[in-house]
Amino acid sequence: MSNISHHAALIYTMVLVSAADRDMPDVELEEMGDIVGHLPIFRDYDKQNILKTANACIEMLKAEDGLNEILKKIKDGLPERLRETAYALACDVAAADGKVTVEEARLLEMLRYELALGKLVSAAIERGARARHITI
Repeated sequence: MSNISHHAALIYTMVLVSAADRDMPDVELEEMGDIVGHLPIFRDYDKQNILKTANACIEMLKAEDGLNEILKKIKDGLPERLRETAYALACDVAAADGKVTVEEARLLEMLRYELALGKLVSAAIERGARARHITI
């Protein structure tokens, strides 16, 4: 199994969360586009490739044990210092539509475990996402 780039790992993370409940609403897709378009970690990423990268993740999901393979690819593709970033992006995508489904929450739990993130760090990231996406 070949490694993916850190850019692909971050995009795969966002795609996984959006696809967790078998529904990828426009608001979550827009959130992914905004993230890739504006965050410094994506400055050297060719934004023309976002759809290709997302589709590669979706295709892998269709395979038997695809989810576990993708989680491993994400972990292997991320330097340790980007693991919290990946989780933050996942939380932002999950919160983008104003609700976190049971399936998205389970996927976030799997990501926390795979990326070896502590409970306090994870809770802080989740709270930040909630605060950024709250509406009146």
